[in-house]
Amino acid sequence: MTFTQPKYQTQQEYQLIVLQPQGYLDEQLGKSLNEQLSGLAQESQQLWVIDLAQVNFINSSGLVALVAAQKAARSSGCRLVICNLQPPVQIVFELAQLDSVFEIFDTYDAVLTTVNACS
Repeated sequence: MTFTQPKYQTQQEYQLIVLQPQGYLDEQLGKSLNEQLSGLAQESQQLWVIDLAQVNFINSSGLVALVAAQKAARSSGCRLVICNLQPPVQIVFELAQLDSVFEIFDTYDAVLTTVNACS
């Protein structure tokens, strides 16, 4: 289980922060995700992108971490989106009905296209 360092970019009106967890998004990686996000200088107009391209498993602890991240983003005036759900992970999102709670994009490029279109 690893976690890449957040990547920062400025894209039109949003500052993009990209997080790319890898492996199993379970309790351990979920805690790491929350630590990464709490360590960010949270400013409004940030777009937090959680790219799950390299996550092939998620359990309830991982879902709780993502819901907590969504709550933290909203409370600080940020926007959180998720992209690149792998099929097993997407099924879990659908079963938990979280696919209607999060903004989910097929690809990272789709995130950028949408952000640029809204600017």
